[in-house]
Amino acid sequence: MLRLSKKADYALMAMKHLAQNSSPSSTSAREIAEQYDIPIELMAKVLQRLVRIGLLASTQGTRGGYTLGRPPASISVADVIEAIDGPFTVTACSTEKNDCEQYSKCSVRDPLWQIRERIAAALGTVTLAEIAAENVSSPVSVSRAAVLHNART
Repeated sequence: MLRLSKKADYALMAMKHLAQNSSPSSTSAREIAEQYDIPIELMAKVLQRLVRIGLLASTQGTRGGYTLGRPPASISVADVIEAIDGPFTVTACSTEKNDCEQYSKCSVRDPLWQIRERIAAALGTVTLAEIAAENVSSPVSVSRAAVLHNART
């Protein structure tokens, strides 16, 4: 089963929250954490990682907080997930190390890598702006459309 980590879920929730916040002022980690019942310490760590990658900008001080580092239309779901969890993988041998005993005999490695590329491409086609829009299509239909599009190319 393919699943996002809790940290990636929280990152996407925070990014959507910030994208929907029409105010030019920044939002605190505490405000986001309280809005979604997420532990403040965990939310702060997630937001700090997003700042290091450049997806968020932070300001210090009493009125400090977080804002998007780029326009929502230029941030993909894949950008956020990879910022938190690292490169997307579907198999243990998805890394370059190739230290699997079955590596040379594996008959599913290449097809699984192709599936990984299709999933990553689909996640890369969905933007934060789309997620933040009030009239978002169901995630299943967006993902299916992206996967079908990428399968044809």
